[in-house]
Amino acid sequence: MPISVIEAVRMGIWDFEPDDQEASDFEATSAMPGTDQKLVVMAERVQQGLPLWHPGDRRSCDAPDE
Repeated sequence: MPISVIEAVRMGIWDFEPDDQEASDFEATSAMPGTDQKLVVMAERVQQGLPLWHPGDRRSCDAPDE
């Protein structure tokens, strides 16, 4: 069974849904949306089978704690 979307696609499993994760299971990022830093974090999450978004992620360019 794949652990990430990437593995599922490689296996031809197109309806794969990763296991639900608690926000406490992985860290939020203060990287600004659209930056290379944010894309790196999101790519790492996909590779680890984690959700792309964390409720504590930075959501705007105004302040890191919004």
